[in-house]
Amino acid sequence: MMVVLIHAKPVMFEFLFKRSASKTAAPDPVVAEQAAASAQSASRRAEQVARAHAVVGDEAAAFEFILSSEFADARLIAAEHVHTLPLLEKVHHAMRNTDRRVAKLMQGRIDLIRHQAAETQRAQASIDTAQRLLNDEKLSPNQVAELDRQWQVIKATPELETAFTAARAALAARLEAQVLLQRSVIDAVAAARALASNGQSAGELAQALASLDAEHAQHAQSPERASLPKHLESDFIQAREQAQSALQALQQHQAVFDARQAALAEWQAQDAATLDPDTLKRAWQALPRLPESSLSDSLQQQFAAVLASAPAPVQAAAPEAAPAHAEPAPRKPRQEHAPVSKEATEQFVKTLDAMEAALQEGLLHVASEHDKTLRDSKHGRLTSAQADRLAHVRGQFKQLADWARWGGNVSREELVKAGEELPAQELPMAELAKKVGSLRERWKSLDTLSGPAPKSLWERFDAACSVAYAPAAQHFKQLAEERHGNAAKAQELIAETAALAAEESTDWKHVASASQRLRQAWTRLGTIDRKEKKRLDTEFGAALDALSKPLDTQRQIETARREQLIVEVGLLKPSERNTVDMLKALQDKWQELAKALPLERRAEQALWQRFRAACDDIFAKRKETAHAADHERREHLHARVALCAALETAVVPEGDDKSRSAFIHHLLRDTRAAWNATGPVPRANEAKIEQRYQAAVAGVQAQADAIAERAGAAQANALRDKLRLVQALEAALAEGDAGADAQAWSERWSALPALDAQYERSLQQRFAAAQAALGEGSAAYVQQLQANQERLLDEVLRLEIVAGVDSGAEFARERLKMQVEVLQSSLKSGQKPLTQVSQLMQLCAIAAATDARTASRIETLLRRIGGQAK
Repeated sequence: MMVVLIHAKPVMFEFLFKRSASKTAAPDPVVAEQAAASAQSASRRAEQVARAHAVVGDEAAAFEFILSSEFADARLIAAEHVHTLPLLEKVHHAMRNTDRRVAKLMQGRIDLIRHQAAETQRAQASIDTAQRLLNDEKLSPNQVAELDRQWQVIKATPELETAFTAARAALAARLEAQVLLQRSVIDAVAAARALASNGQSAGELAQALASLDAEHAQHAQSPERASLPKHLESDFIQAREQAQSALQALQQHQAVFDARQAALAEWQAQDAATLDPDTLKRAWQALPRLPESSLSDSLQQQFAAVLASAPAPVQAAAPEAAPAHAEPAPRKPRQEHAPVSKEATEQFVKTLDAMEAALQEGLLHVASEHDKTLRDSKHGRLTSAQADRLAHVRGQFKQLADWARWGGNVSREELVKAGEELPAQELPMAELAKKVGSLRERWKSLDTLSGPAPKSLWERFDAACSVAYAPAAQHFKQLAEERHGNAAKAQELIAETAALAAEESTDWKHVASASQRLRQAWTRLGTIDRKEKKRLDTEFGAALDALSKPLDTQRQIETARREQLIVEVGLLKPSERNTVDMLKALQDKWQELAKALPLERRAEQALWQRFRAACDDIFAKRKETAHAADHERREHLHARVALCAALETAVVPEGDDKSRSAFIHHLLRDTRAAWNATGPVPRANEAKIEQRYQAAVAGVQAQADAIAERAGAAQANALRDKLRLVQALEAALAEGDAGADAQAWSERWSALPALDAQYERSLQQRFAAAQAALGEGSAAYVQQLQANQERLLDEVLRLEIVAGVDSGAEFARERLKMQVEVLQSSLKSGQKPLTQVSQLMQLCAIAAATDARTASRIETLLRRIGGQAK
């Protein structure tokens, strides 16, 4: 009980010692009233706490209880049973300015529900996106990849997770179908291209084309046809047209072959004696021609066999002998003919056949060549039939040549007219030159076909072409000058490139920009003469290689540095605190490297995409970790809120003050251990929950202090009463009025409450000594009391100086003297000064005669020092 007494406050002692100094302390009505009010409040608190625990599962009742309860602890217990969002918002609105703890609890749960709703909304949006992609005709892998990236940062419920998994599987099936369809179309294009060169027959090729068309029709009906690249359709159509062209060529070849085969079969079926070789030749030449091949050679051999079986032409009969009386016919000069070989005769016949065939086809220039060959050849004496045939053929040739000459002049007039009209058409220079060249080529071809033109007509034509071509000639002259100028600029670029390469600069950014500038300037040079172009390209390439080779080496080094940065990003741990700072430092380093030396655009873009993907992965993992940490912090917050609620609703059990103090001590100790065992809470709630905890601890400690105050008040009253009893016994001994009945004094001592052990022992010894002096030894004890009176006054004065209590004007001189001694005593080394409580205990233990003034001073010290005992 000493501990409780020591904790008592000086104010409490002052209040207690203002009461009358009666031998037995009467109950204080104010204290009794306060105790009754406290008991009534505790009863109502316990009742409402029980009601708060009874609303489990009934949120409406919990809401009504929160609005009607007068105790914050009970409201907080009931608030733990509110979970639906509408009631949470109502409670938060009602308690926002009334009970901050309940309002904060409601706000936390509202935030959690809204966060879960937001996550559910995002998950549902992703599922809707997946369904929309399923219904989209043009589904791309990039859309599915973006959907996967969005889903990775969403925490969905198991039902939404199952729905998304099903939709994602359907998307994967569609992508697989797209891949298979594209592969099938690519194979069909390759098969169509191979048909034209496989050497198949017309029937096999037609069957293969029909199979490809059927397969392509299936591809066109596929649900994933919209995902096919556009070029595949055009590639298939082009390959199919090539195969169709090959099929048509095969069919035409087969038709020509069948026609010639039918003619040969007809001739072979006729009687050989009825066949005419000339007729056969003309009919054979009139048939469509076959390309050179083994089949055409075979048909030609069969035709040669048919000709060989036909009878030879009939020779002209010898002239009959002229009558005797007839005059002889005039004799023609005899011509000497050298003997001609059989090969020459056969060659003559072949040439004549070719000339006749050329005339039938309208090939005048070919017929002219054959006629020239016939005139220069030595064919010997011709038979009558051969001579008639030659004359007939040459007559046809002359007639065709006359018509050709007339038609050629008409055509030349048209060419002259076309040449004269060219300047008025204002054609582009290239087309104009092409037109003039075409007119001259046609004029030359007319010379070959219809003979030379009249001179006047030629002069008109040449003048018209020259006038028409004059702008083109001027244009081409300018182009030539531009080509020469471009060649000079190219030579300057080569010299500049070589000079930069010789500088060996380490400003790589400047070298890269100069290299890019020179390369672009070279591509914009324009046309150069072909004979100069190759040489200049070689020289510029060599100079540019000399300039770019060190740059390429440095770019390889820079590429390795960027690769190292990507590796360093991959080694970062997302959970560490300084990861963001390190990542920003790596990004700044990347920007510095990019500014110092840009790589080639494609390589730079590829490396940047990898670096950015690695950074995004770090941020995504940190976001996931942050979500988990936030969830964990919210759990810790809920745990600490529960601890605060437990402290705020704690009810101290009934019993003695010692057991109640022990209960409070264990409660605070266990709560502190549980508080320290929880992890960190959200930073926004950290100060508030700590403040709430301290307030809850202060509330429980206030109950402990109240218990201690009540115990201290009782102990203070008991100390005062026992000290007064001892002083009354000593005063009775001094007056000789104590009586011989020691039992009565003992009963009065036993009736008073027990003190703390130290005070009880000191006063018990003093009381026992006074009680022992009752009877015969009272005189000696009274002398001792009187002898100790001076010492008591000194100790009282000393303790008043130490405690800072006023001693009164009558003790001013003694107080001044005592202050010096107290100061000197405190300055002595090696001595531990006594505390005020110890000095008070020594003062109470001094048995000395005490007057009213001294007793009043001692009680003043009790009020001042008694509450400081520990």
